[in-house]
Amino acid sequence: MVTSFSIKDLAQLTRIKPHTLRIWEQRYGILKPQRSDSNIRRYNQEELKYLLNVAILYENGFKISQIAKLTNELLTSEVIKATTSEAGHISHIQGLVITMLELDEVRFDQQLSNNIKTFGMEETITQIVYPFLQHIGILWQTNTINPAQEHFITYLIRQKLIVAIDEIGSQPSKPEFKKFILYLPEGELHELSLLFTCYLVKLSGHKCIYLGQSLPLVDLAEVQAIHKADYIFTIITSTPCLEDVEPYLLNMNQLLPDVTIWVTGYQIFSQSLNLPPNIVAVSNPTELRKKLADC
Repeated sequence: MVTSFSIKDLAQLTRIKPHTLRIWEQRYGILKPQRSDSNIRRYNQEELKYLLNVAILYENGFKISQIAKLTNELLTSEVIKATTSEAGHISHIQGLVITMLELDEVRFDQQLSNNIKTFGMEETITQIVYPFLQHIGILWQTNTINPAQEHFITYLIRQKLIVAIDEIGSQPSKPEFKKFILYLPEGELHELSLLFTCYLVKLSGHKCIYLGQSLPLVDLAEVQAIHKADYIFTIITSTPCLEDVEPYLLNMNQLLPDVTIWVTGYQIFSQSLNLPPNIVAVSNPTELRKKLADC
């Protein structure tokens, strides 16, 4: 794993412009970068975590001159206050990044629980957790985190979603409820968004048959033959690959011609697809919620 970042990396993760970071560095000495042989600034992981803390306080109205004078203990104390309050979403996102880097399970769990209590599950997932997962993508690109850190965080978020789903109960609450089958294609393992969809389906009063990750189409067809769902929902993030997405969906349509299929995910919206009428692309959770309400 690498231990250094460019100023562009820091700007992406903190949402502070590189020009501002350079001024802070020169005027307040908050960062002390190393220089490469070609005189390019490089920053280590401790400086990344420190700057994320600085960004949280700056987002919450602290002046940089005040922050620069804080001891590490006071800095941490103020950040904890900010990330357990009704601060802006950016502060909570950055707070989750810090706790992930430190593998601080207690603090991560506390912050996520506070977010859910303050904003509700739906807003927490869409406005905090999803952007946080995008930050994880940046950290993957810079080779900053390892699979253990990602699994650690994914497990904790997954547990929150499962508890929220269980609290809704198993019985549909809509008199004219629809039946949904939720699954991920064979080889697809990114399950958090599918769990969140299950939460939204049940919250909308419908019945959810949750089949989880990596399901072959032939098994999906067998389940549909038994349950005769009104809708099938799936997410294609990385599998099948781009060139195989349309053939996969057409094959799915041949196997399941009499059911409405909702699809979403990176592989769906990163290309132009010629889909049959019964397969509908759903762009985001807001559109999904509207469709669920209209069922």
